[in-house]
Amino acid sequence: MRIGIAGTGRMGSAIARRLASCGHELRVWNRTRARAEPLLQEGLRWADTPRELAQASEIVISMLTDGAALAAVYDGDRGLFSARAGDALFIDMSTVPPATQQEMARRAAHAGAAYLECPVGGSVGPASEGKLIAFVGGSETDLARAQPVLQQLCKRIEHVGGHGAGATMKLAVNLPLMVYWQTLGEALSLMQPLGLDPKRAIEILADSSGGPNMLKVRGAMIAQALAGQASGTVTVDLATLRKDLAAMLEEGGAHGRQLPLTAATLASFERAAARGLDGADCTQLPVWWLAEGGRAPDAT
Repeated sequence: MRIGIAGTGRMGSAIARRLASCGHELRVWNRTRARAEPLLQEGLRWADTPRELAQASEIVISMLTDGAALAAVYDGDRGLFSARAGDALFIDMSTVPPATQQEMARRAAHAGAAYLECPVGGSVGPASEGKLIAFVGGSETDLARAQPVLQQLCKRIEHVGGHGAGATMKLAVNLPLMVYWQTLGEALSLMQPLGLDPKRAIEILADSSGGPNMLKVRGAMIAQALAGQASGTVTVDLATLRKDLAAMLEEGGAHGRQLPLTAATLASFERAAARGLDGADCTQLPVWWLAEGGRAPDAT
């Protein structure tokens, strides 16, 4: 199948490589070509514009930063939706507010385009192995068309409703994880006086009833970060976590729901960002909390 990938960041690149390994013909586009160069060197093709990408593809998958990026890539005379002559199915996997996806669906209908939202649970590792979890919003007809490709990317595909439903589900699934990064730092601060080796401390937490799957998967990376031996690899940065937390609070407020733990977590992460951690990997959050965050005057 001819598949286009719009957005070749960490996740977009992992998805492109996975689908190429499954035998598909891949074309890619990114706002800055340099970010796509590793993929091009591996044999994937380049599209000069989103419109060209859509015209050359049967399915286009977008993985973009936010609503502004979605509008920039899909709209305009060189955007994905401008390829009216084509019949591509557009699948957006970006993590954005539900209202953004509902607006994107309206734009797609106006352009006569088939559009699914499909934010996914999982990071680069699961994407590379085809073990993501998909939260789909849109029509059953479009999902049936997307199913063969999604099955190669995802271990589980959940159709949770119309456009906007997938985004709601993704925010809900991410919320406990976001809060856990904060609680992990606080738990480690209680253990700090014991002087345990970081690897041992993380293994104890991971094996306990309070150890989520994330700790089992990322435990080694967290322990390395705590020991001052971080690899420097950025899987998910703090800026992305803050964006998602803000979207959770916005969605909760829209439905009259209070999310006090989410609000407190965002406030803590904003303090970390003010200290220069916005581009740092999420595993640096407990490191920052032990070194500074938990000792800040406004933390008491």
